[in-house]
Amino acid sequence: MRYIEPHGHMVSRTTDDYTAMVSAGCVAVCEPAFWAGFDRRSVDGFYDYFCQLTEHEPNRAAKFGLPHYSWLCLNPKEAEDLKLAEEVLSIIPEFIDKPNVLGIGEIGLNKNSRNELKVLEMHIDLAGARDQLILVHTPHLEDKRKGTRLILDALKNDPRIRPERCVIDHVEEHTIKMVLDEGFWAGMTLYPESKCSPSRAIDMLEIYGAERIWMNSACDWGVSVPLAVPHAMLEMRRRGHLADWIDRVVFRNPKAFMEQSLHFRADAVSNASRLGKCELRWTVSKEGKDANRQQIRQQNKDMSTEKEKTAQKVVNNGKEFAIAELGNGEFEVVRNGVAMSMWIKPTGQDSAGYEKFQLEFSNPDE
Repeated sequence: MRYIEPHGHMVSRTTDDYTAMVSAGCVAVCEPAFWAGFDRRSVDGFYDYFCQLTEHEPNRAAKFGLPHYSWLCLNPKEAEDLKLAEEVLSIIPEFIDKPNVLGIGEIGLNKNSRNELKVLEMHIDLAGARDQLILVHTPHLEDKRKGTRLILDALKNDPRIRPERCVIDHVEEHTIKMVLDEGFWAGMTLYPESKCSPSRAIDMLEIYGAERIWMNSACDWGVSVPLAVPHAMLEMRRRGHLADWIDRVVFRNPKAFMEQSLHFRADAVSNASRLGKCELRWTVSKEGKDANRQQIRQQNKDMSTEKEKTAQKVVNNGKEFAIAELGNGEFEVVRNGVAMSMWIKPTGQDSAGYEKFQLEFSNPDE
């Protein structure tokens, strides 16, 4: 299935990570400015970093067919030097109109210090003056609840800032409710050692619903997993969630938030995820120990003019299935009320010139 990685620090990742993400269904990646693992000593270091985010990294991602977007700021871990902070914020307007820049982020708090709060307010003022989206970093561990409260109050104190244009990232069980209740978007970061596991994130989705929530890997130079989002998608499937609900969380939600920026090209992202509308033609057949396979014809790449049925029953080894087409080349298989996954794989063309595909069930025994 398709997904957007809304928070990935790709300057710290390898080309193998790009290949793996695209292979897993990633159709866009968004990269907030972050701490480099050490404190930069001058504004010149940030200038070069912003060039990397707005020029060089988008070109590297493009080699893998992946749209790349970025956010700009001085990370809260480097906010204690107020003079440096003022210098860095003074150069951001030079980059804010670059075509891949979505807004200001990831701003926020690290240790909830007085200087960090001052720099946060400076960033909020810049975002308000330039009508920019905001992506927020919340503190870790014991500082998270207090820091999240301070951040929400700072955002609400500026009348130019609208909660629906701000995403509060790294929420956990004790902060997600306050974020959603006050109208902000919530981001859940999937880390192997801290922040939030896929299981905990899905628990929160099942409690609070999927409105104004996304999940991300926040992969960086530390212990992190660039495929954390597709791994969570597998867990959602295991729990029986339907493909449309999963698609909303991992694709349509981040797309809806980022479409608020004029720089986010929704058409490019949608085209990257679309295989074309297809109609099922024959009964599923079993081939040895391979997964179930089904050839389908690509009837029309223009989904708006496709009039074929989007669901039908098929029989395999005496078992009846309902196969429903969800659009964008995605199918869902239901047997006895249980949804299963179906993958699409191009296999060339048939004698009539139509594209042929192979459908593979996630459970070969079915």
